[in-house]
Amino acid sequence: LITYNIFIMYKNFFKRIIDIICGLIALPFILILTFIVWLMILFDDRGPLFYAAPRMGKDGSIFRMYKYRSMKVNSPDIRNADGSTFNASNDPRVTKMGKFLRKTSIDEIPQLLNVLTGDMSLIGPRPSLTTTPYEKYDDIRKKRVSIRPGVTGYSQAYFRNSISQEAKFEKDCWYVDNITFANDVRIIIKTVLSVLKNDNIYN
Repeated sequence: LITYNIFIMYKNFFKRIIDIICGLIALPFILILTFIVWLMILFDDRGPLFYAAPRMGKDGSIFRMYKYRSMKVNSPDIRNADGSTFNASNDPRVTKMGKFLRKTSIDEIPQLLNVLTGDMSLIGPRPSLTTTPYEKYDDIRKKRVSIRPGVTGYSQAYFRNSISQEAKFEKDCWYVDNITFANDVRIIIKTVLSVLKNDNIYN
C-alpha cells in the first residue's frame, strides 16, 4: 500500500513539479540555443526556425508540438508501412542543417517549452500523430496516451527507431504501469548515452 501511494504521488504530483523546475532551469539555455540555431538555419535555407505539428496529448487532447525545423519547406509527408514517420540517412527532404539537428537530437529541444505549458513531460511516450481520432483508439493506444507524452521515453531511450511502431506502443504501456523516479532517471541517462553514441537514429 505504501509503495502504491508513492507511485501515485510521484505520477500525479512530483513528476509535474520536476518537469516545471527542469523546464525553468533550461529556459535561458533554450533561448541562447534558439538564437544560434536560427542563425544556422538562416544561412542554410532561410526558411522558418520552428516546425509546429499537431500531436495528441494526454487523454486525447490536441496540442502543437514544437521542434527546430529540419526539413525543407513544404516537404511531402512520407510514412512507413506501419504509419510511423519515415526517417533515413539519405532522406532528400532534410536540409544540411537538419541532418546535424537530428543526429544530435537538438531539434527536439523546443519541446521543453511544451513541457512548461503542461502539454508534455520530460519522460513519457512520444506524442502520437492525430491522423487517427482518439475515439478509434484500441485499449493499448488509449493507455499509452493516459499520461502526458514525453520529450524522451522508455521506448525512445532504449530502442529509438530499431523496433516497430506496435512494439514501441507495448513498451510505452509498460512505462505507464511503472512510472517511478528511479525509472525516469534511468531513461534520462540512457537517452544521453543513445544520443552520444548515435544509436538507432534511422528506421
